[in-house]
Order: sequence, then structure tokens, then C-alpha cells
Amino acid sequence: MKVMVTGADGFIGSHLVEELVKRGYQVKAFVYYNSFNSWGWLDTLPAKIMKNVEIFQGDVRDPNGVEESMKGVEAVFHLAALIAIPFSYHSPDTYVDTNIKGTLNVLQAARKLGTRRVLSTSTSEVYGTAQYIPIDEKHSFQGQSPYSATKIGADRLAESFYRVYQLPVTIVRPFNTYGPRQSARAVIPTIITQLLAGKAEIKLGALTPTRDFNYVKDTVYGFISIYESDRTIGEEINIATQKEISIGELAQKLIDLINPHARIICDEGRMRPEKSEVNRLLGSNKKLLQLTNWKQQYSLEEGLMNTIEFLKENLDKYKIDIYNI
Repeated sequence: MKVMVTGADGFIGSHLVEELVKRGYQVKAFVYYNSFNSWGWLDTLPAKIMKNVEIFQGDVRDPNGVEESMKGVEAVFHLAALIAIPFSYHSPDTYVDTNIKGTLNVLQAARKLGTRRVLSTSTSEVYGTAQYIPIDEKHSFQGQSPYSATKIGADRLAESFYRVYQLPVTIVRPFNTYGPRQSARAVIPTIITQLLAGKAEIKLGALTPTRDFNYVKDTVYGFISIYESDRTIGEEINIATQKEISIGELAQKLIDLINPHARIICDEGRMRPEKSEVNRLLGSNKKLLQLTNWKQQYSLEEGLMNTIEFLKENLDKYKIDIYNI
């Protein structure tokens, strides 16, 4: 069966491509067109994986290219998005174009081409600060950043195409994913790269917010488990561990593992505006467990150690002294 992954050149997308190939799927990888002919993290995958991957270079904001790329595929894992929250504060237009219009392009093409399944990627950020825990799929939505607002819009578009056109859509909502290949705009690689570079003072934003962290392979297993179950069509489903840890506790855990002499410094430039900060995210995975055969396979400790080892070997790819928004 041929499936396509948009955002295949990115963090989660590259892991998803790799796992799909290992499971025997024919994979088309939609990567962001650029003049360097870079395929992002796909360029680092083994040749035995990449020989089974068809590359399509394009831009998810271009409806013609999206439709062309989706010809001949039975399912689309739509991951392409702009995701950095701080960048969305000053460039919201680009988030509307990529996250909302890009999703619309995928949905329109799927409807026209008769695509058998569409998995549209959401984010736990659509919930905003938890009104109750664990956060299930009936929790209200709150746009606490332009990024999360555009993801709410994309989700509701996907829902509408299921309800109006009977398009077989599933909204997949991972909580905070981490692991090898993640950019330093995320908190875990930010902490680890500073520690590995020998920094005595680890610069972070707010320390009290809590997050529900998924190791990337568990997130990928969630996507595939959702896809392989017809019971998930028309649903929106969290991928969550149903465990939380504060950013401060997480940072101290990593300090203890790498450099016990380091200390945490709160950097005002890394703080979100007060009403934009999502203070608590703890997801319910009850629905995921009911509708699929997914099980968490990596503990936080195992995932962190794997991430540390990857970053040790790839530290030169990260600009440690620059705050990556």
C-alpha cells in the first residue's frame, strides 16, 4: 500500500517515514522545496531505507503541488506545519497560510482524488491550559498563541470535511513529542545541547508549567496504530502518556544525568506572554487505548538517554549560543 507523509523532512515526519518503510509500506515523502535540494532529516537515513522512499518536493501552501503529490496514494499522514510558538507571535500570517490553508489543500485534494484515509496532525496546544485533567478529546479549545489558533482552525476544517463530504479523516493529537532529530526550538534539546556544550548556566523560560512528553517512536507508533484501525475514522485522538513533569523538574533530571554542577537561569527573553503560557498539559490516552493496539514502549528515562546519545553525536548541527525560536 502506498502512503504519503507531508512534513517528511522534519522531526516526527522522518521517524514516521522510517518506521513505515520498516513495516513494508510504499512511502512517498512530501518535503519542502528548497534550492539546496535538501531533504531535511531524510538525508541522514540509511540508504536501505531511502531506496524505498519516493521524494516529492513541493510546498504544502501550493494546492496544485499538493494535489499532484497525492495522486496514486491511498492514505496521507499530514504532518507539514509551522510549529514554533514564539515565531508565531510576530509572523502569524505564515502560520495561517501553512497550517490552515495547507491543511485545506490536503483535504481538497483528498476529496477530489478519493483518498482512502487522511490523518491530520493536531497538537496538545489546542487545549490551552488544562481546565481538568487528564485532558480528554472533549476538553474545550483555547488559542493561547497564533500557532495554536491556526491548529484549532485546521482541526475544525478537517472535522468539517468528514461531516460534510464523508471524507475519511482522523485528527491525530500528539502531546509534547521529543527525541532524536528534534530542533533546539523545543525544550528538551535546548537543555541537553547547553549541557553537552559545557554551559554552567542553563537558560530557560518558565519552569513551573507541566507537560506530557511522548518519545518520538511512541508518537510514531501512535500514528500507525490509528491508521491501521478503521474504528478511528471521524475521530480526534490524543497520543499521550498520561504522565506529567514540570519543566524545572525535567531540567534538573537532565542536569543530574549530564552535568550536576550546572544550574538553571530563567531568561526573560524566553518567557511567553503571561496569558499565552500553557501552564498544564496532561493528556488522557483512554480513547487511543480503546480504539487501537497502541502501548507506550519507552519510559521518559529511556527516551531521554536515547536523545542525549543522539545529540552527543550531532552537537555540531546545533547553534548553542543562539536562542532558537
